[in-house]
Amino acid sequence: MTEHSAHLPHVVWVDDTPSLWSRLLDALIRMVGRRRQWASASAVHARLRRLARRPASHRPSGMRRGVKATLRAAEGWPVYHVEPRDGRAAHRHVVFLHGGGYINEIVRTHWRFVDYLTARAHAHCVVPIYPLAPRGTAADVVPAAGRLLREVLETLGPENVTVIGNSAGAGLALAATQWLRDGGFSRPKGLVLISPALDATMDYSEQAAIAANDVMQDIPGLAEAMRLYAGGLEIAHPFVSPLNGNLHDLPAMTVFTSTFDLFYPDSVALSHKAARAGVPIEMYVRSGLPHNYALLPTPEGREARDIIARLVAE
Repeated sequence: MTEHSAHLPHVVWVDDTPSLWSRLLDALIRMVGRRRQWASASAVHARLRRLARRPASHRPSGMRRGVKATLRAAEGWPVYHVEPRDGRAAHRHVVFLHGGGYINEIVRTHWRFVDYLTARAHAHCVVPIYPLAPRGTAADVVPAAGRLLREVLETLGPENVTVIGNSAGAGLALAATQWLRDGGFSRPKGLVLISPALDATMDYSEQAAIAANDVMQDIPGLAEAMRLYAGGLEIAHPFVSPLNGNLHDLPAMTVFTSTFDLFYPDSVALSHKAARAGVPIEMYVRSGLPHNYALLPTPEGREARDIIARLVAE
């Protein structure tokens, strides 16, 4: 079902039964207990203590031989540039901001997505490794991400750059693009937001019911992670909750979400607010799929990634 007007988002709703692969993957995720790390504030702090003792690596993993990753630096952050290894110049560029609730490092699933974009869309992908909470907080991370984006846009041309983020990284992508707009700087040609976390208050009435079906996330732990990321800012500040920011004069947005994603209400609210602000927005909604389904090795995930690759290559 689709709907479109000057004041409505363009929504592509797919209400099919999740594929067998998606159902099996959901069962596996439940079995390994991925959701437990978000079960409570104490679970989040226990994870942070483990990460303090043994920090997670941000080095690329799971990528094919056809791409190469070069480590550089910007804003004092490690920044990977991932390009086709054949030496041909990429004509399209992506800045990818990874998810992880602002406390977890980039992981193999993210790198495989970057690998896919490099190979399929023949894109040059810029992957910042931004500092994580509680060391990295929104007051510092958002402006730094904005400055990094500004440099990329000035170097490569805004018409050639798409900014993509998933989950917390999608929230950072939107906040940094708002920072660019507020500073009078160029914006990228488009924003792709995958299961975006946009409202850290998480006070939608329907979220408790959605949480029961989300195999990856839970409200108490994510609320604590968002509080740590907010640092000295209010949780509703647009750097932390970019849905509360002004959406006027932002680039066209494409959003991927699902009804079993804890952040589904964020995407719905964004789609209507963006459309009212005159920002072109297209939202792909799948029924019964998990958070970040677009990055998962399922038929639905592959379909979403194909759409994203076409957007980048346009």
